[in-house]
Amino acid sequence: MLIRDAELPSGARADVRIAGSRIAEVGARLAPLPGAAVLDAGGRALSVGLHDHHFHLMAYTAALESVPCGPPQVDSAAALAQALRDAERRRMSPGDGGWLRGIGYHESAAGDIDRDWLDRIAPDLPLRIQHRSGRMWIFNSCGLRKLGVTEASDHDPLERIAGRMTGRLYDSDEWLRVRLTGDMPSLARASAKLARFGVTGLTDAGLRNGLREFHHFVGERERGKLSQDVLMMGGPELDTAPDVAGIRRGPTKLYLRESTLPAFDAFCNEIQRSRQAGRAVAIHCVTLAELVFATAALQHCGIHAGDRIEHASVAPPDALELLAAQGLTVVTQPNFVFERGDAYLAEVAGEDRPWLYRGRAFIDAGIALGAGTDAPYGDANPWAAMAAAVNRRTCGGRALGPDEALSPDEALALFSTDPLAPGGVSRRITAGAAADLCLLDRNWKQAYEELATVRVDVTIKDGRLIWQR
Repeated sequence: MLIRDAELPSGARADVRIAGSRIAEVGARLAPLPGAAVLDAGGRALSVGLHDHHFHLMAYTAALESVPCGPPQVDSAAALAQALRDAERRRMSPGDGGWLRGIGYHESAAGDIDRDWLDRIAPDLPLRIQHRSGRMWIFNSCGLRKLGVTEASDHDPLERIAGRMTGRLYDSDEWLRVRLTGDMPSLARASAKLARFGVTGLTDAGLRNGLREFHHFVGERERGKLSQDVLMMGGPELDTAPDVAGIRRGPTKLYLRESTLPAFDAFCNEIQRSRQAGRAVAIHCVTLAELVFATAALQHCGIHAGDRIEHASVAPPDALELLAAQGLTVVTQPNFVFERGDAYLAEVAGEDRPWLYRGRAFIDAGIALGAGTDAPYGDANPWAAMAAAVNRRTCGGRALGPDEALSPDEALALFSTDPLAPGGVSRRITAGAAADLCLLDRNWKQAYEELATVRVDVTIKDGRLIWQR
């Protein structure tokens, strides 16, 4: 394939020849080889394929068959009721064991909804709604019956008040997973959606990823259902997973929760076990206490190449010093500034607001900074995330941490570095590099002016066209 007259990120216009899975040549007025396809870019911007450094592919696949139940799509009790009634009429989730599944709920839409609230809206179909934090599910009575639990049931984790189930289930995904076990879903639709955004690689941040998920991803790649490369985080079960074409074992995912922090020695033992398996660690930290705990444990155990902090949602100056001193990488979610910023301004203590999902401060402190969308808990469009990193505006148009704004090229770099080195050197369009590319619908000047509206016209993975508008 020959891509003719593309604008490179440097601003230069050039032709790009692809041979097999690599870029063979970059130069002016290259002659097409016999039989080669020619793609006329017409001066449009050509980028390396994007890599989302924090994604949940299985959950995103399920979310595509689910009902959005929170902001920005749903912002009131009436809107939520209508969305569920419409979905029940359409039976949106016929492939999910008969369940109607909702995602992304937040109390700002309809308050602390429960089983009784859901029964008034959708009494006849098993219904479960996931909170946008990922830590709570809410079931209607039909759903509770499908799970096989009652008020008199023993040994289940469902919340009860005065002996009656509220329909709420907290922090019990493993219990729920056992009861919902079924065939692994096809990843084809999710992969196609990501290709439309120019995404050619993902780091899957699933805490419970094991060999079953790993082999499913490998199989979907081999069947042509999954076009993106995946670096897979997960638990100790992945220690023995061999890297195969397109699917690699990533860091051990460790999850901290401030309300139930583990014993320090036990957490250090988990880090050391990962070290012995030759794996870095990626530690989930959304509060300052979790961040301080994580950095203390890493300081005690010693830093391993590839160790990273996921989210670093609240990072005041003292925390920046800890991260910089240890040479840790941070993977953040700038899209949350836009998607959740109005709720943060209403709910987060004033003294913490300047330190939310920072950008500029990390870079100025010399901390390697990459980004992921955290989809489906955030919008999967990385261009919208880049726009949020630059604009620092909430969905309601309010400023949140404007001093943390990045330049457009810095925002692009959040999604264009090597999967194993978020925040490192951006990949380049040069001879010998992987032919993972995306052609935008405009030139670079126009793209940087309105990142949120960027559309991708063509996505190429390993020299193969995987999306064309």
